[in-house]
Amino acid sequence: MAQDKPRLLIIEDDEGLQAQLKWAYEDFAVTIAGDRDSALAALRSEEPDVVTLDLGLPPDPDGTSEGFAVLDAIMALKPDTKVIVASGHGARESALQAIKRGAYDFYQKPVDIDALGLIVRRACALREIEAENRRLAAKVGEDKTVLGTLITAAPEMAKVARTIERVANTNVSVMLLGASGTGKELLARGLHEASDRRGGAFVALNCAAIPETLLEAELFGHEKGAFTGAVRTNEGKIELAHGGTLFLDEVGDIPLPLQVKLLRFLQERTIERIGGRKPIEVDTRIVCATHQDLEAMIAAGTFREDLFYRLAEIVVKVPTLAERPGDAVLLAKAFLARFAKEMNPAVKGFATDALAAIDAWPWPGNVRELENRVKRAVIMADGKLVAAGDLDLDETEADTADVLNLKSARERADRTVIRHALARSEGNISNSAKLLGISRPTLYDLLKQYDLHA
Repeated sequence: MAQDKPRLLIIEDDEGLQAQLKWAYEDFAVTIAGDRDSALAALRSEEPDVVTLDLGLPPDPDGTSEGFAVLDAIMALKPDTKVIVASGHGARESALQAIKRGAYDFYQKPVDIDALGLIVRRACALREIEAENRRLAAKVGEDKTVLGTLITAAPEMAKVARTIERVANTNVSVMLLGASGTGKELLARGLHEASDRRGGAFVALNCAAIPETLLEAELFGHEKGAFTGAVRTNEGKIELAHGGTLFLDEVGDIPLPLQVKLLRFLQERTIERIGGRKPIEVDTRIVCATHQDLEAMIAAGTFREDLFYRLAEIVVKVPTLAERPGDAVLLAKAFLARFAKEMNPAVKGFATDALAAIDAWPWPGNVRELENRVKRAVIMADGKLVAAGDLDLDETEADTADVLNLKSARERADRTVIRHALARSEGNISNSAKLLGISRPTLYDLLKQYDLHA
């Protein structure tokens, strides 16, 4: 049936050649257009996979201005369309200019139907491969998602997710320890969604972002008239999260006097608003996070030890992005898909040099830095692919931790390098083996030995 055939749009003003070309492509659903308006109307309605375009269109049949205008419009409307342009004898410069402007290939007039048919079918096959790659790339996020929204293929992060899933349906307090930008709030939200409290509210509060004088009112609320400016009663974050989860980020920034009041809530499960005299029972689960060394703060007397043990019934250490080989590329692709849709639909993916740069960069700012870099790159990219230069990264090599046991060091190095190779080749075993300089059977053996998955 016609709708099952690949779609071909022929933009040609010579009626004799129109008929000749249409006859040559019986295995395509062919649409004919003879000028810019009808060509763009067909592009919108038929969404062709491949377009053949004669650059000499009316009102400039002896030149190329109208043909280039049509090409530019096609690239703006549907940049993934494969456009094959026609050029006359001696018009090589026009053909090269068309390629620079996004055309897939060119053919020379007078038309050799067989040669042109070969180019058209090759373009159609490539279009199908690219569409399949986009479908697979879209599935990557689904296949590699844990805790609902967390994207990872790293065993280190999968272990964190398993721990959180295991404790989700208990009422223990969970402390997430990790550097800034590692996704601690995302993990806290995942814990909430995996628990039987998911029907309640998830409330987040960054303790470092609120002045000490206001933090108590933010946490515990206040009664009307409790202080100057308190024109009405306000519930605090602990109350707002009743029946749900309160995420306290940067809990190490809570001042000592307020630590005492938070400890009392954790012990008695009641609060008193500022200016209030009646205790209020609250059923709120606390999940907290910090990048600070709380044990050092306890030793220095700036953080209460008894509060630490109340908050840290379960401690989960969140790895940095550098400690999750392969995840930077995986996350970058997910960010690119999101930002391209919002900001620059012409961008379809990363160039090879960009993937290598992402994989090699140590990401000191972790996932937050990666997200910001990809957003910038999508905005700055000129073509369909984000290049390494768009990311504004310098070449570097990831640091490796010192391991004194030689066998352990080799195994660690093998695992890391294999995972980097898989990330750069998007899970393709043959390409990964080439990058590693080993045979496919050897790579399969190593994957089995180290329990790794493509």
